[in-house]
Amino acid sequence: MDLETILSLILGIALAASVGFRIFVPFFILSLASHFHMIDLNENWLWIGSTTAMFTFGIATFVEIIAYLIPWIDHILDVIAVPIAAIAGTAILLSTVANFDPLITWTLAIIVGGGTATAIKSSTSGTKLASSVATAGFANPVISIFESGFSILLALSAIFLPVLAFVLVLFVFWMIMKLYKTVFSNKKS
Repeated sequence: MDLETILSLILGIALAASVGFRIFVPFFILSLASHFHMIDLNENWLWIGSTTAMFTFGIATFVEIIAYLIPWIDHILDVIAVPIAAIAGTAILLSTVANFDPLITWTLAIIVGGGTATAIKSSTSGTKLASSVATAGFANPVISIFESGFSILLALSAIFLPVLAFVLVLFVFWMIMKLYKTVFSNKKS
């Protein structure tokens, strides 16, 4: 496996993780990077770098970030975003992975891309649900700002510093596992 293939896989994984925090942020950043020829996309996904896609993803990103700041709407978005994250994580990994057989590409996209996005989205949705119960939703905008910021950071580092992005993804999964262990060890007590 050559370096280009490894970097394309890391890019896809990091962007899929970013999808777990915000659906449209990584698509917008990927669209910008493709539009300005900073990265190459798979042949069937070149449309992501089009001007129309760039503006569409930009508007969708803005609306999504603002919507997550509105109490109760953030809860509705969290509920519907889990299955959407699976699809978006799969799609974003498909768009970036290079030099694999189509069977391997689709398998990686579904399991790694969709799985990464879904795991993170499920965790963030659970965190916001707990916050809603504990604070009547008043802390949710603060959590939403953090999620949006981390999604932007992760997507940008995927484009410019893919190794750092991969480390951030590992850190996120470590935090998820730590949270998972804490929650289930408290339930046993």
